[in-house]
Amino acid sequence: MYKNILVAVALDKDHDTQASFEAARLLANADAEFTVLHVQEPIPAYVASQIPEEVLANTRKELQESLHLNAAELSGAKPRLVSGSAGRAIVDFANENDIDCIVLASHKPGIENIFIGSTANRVVHHANCSVHVIR
Repeated sequence: MYKNILVAVALDKDHDTQASFEAARLLANADAEFTVLHVQEPIPAYVASQIPEEVLANTRKELQESLHLNAAELSGAKPRLVSGSAGRAIVDFANENDIDCIVLASHKPGIENIFIGSTANRVVHHANCSVHVIR
């Protein structure tokens, strides 16, 4: 069983986090700590320069609110919002915070994953801790 579990989530309508939360609960020690992490992909500078600052700030605020609501479904979980490339950011966060298990959902791989790789694939291959992938 694990004591410091990171549950990586995507905050879009196509992803249901309940299976990841249930897996995290089943893998946890009685006194385990949970972190629910969402990675906000960076907007290219040439695009960001055309978006008003208040729109960027409001978008981040909405993401944080959605993340807090989502994390509340996993009792005692700490919500964390970070920026970066999802696969790398998840692995870096896990390494920096002594995470001993990462739980994340994955889609079924297609031809595009052969060339560019998926977030789950990157995490599985680069994490220094256990990784549980939910399909």
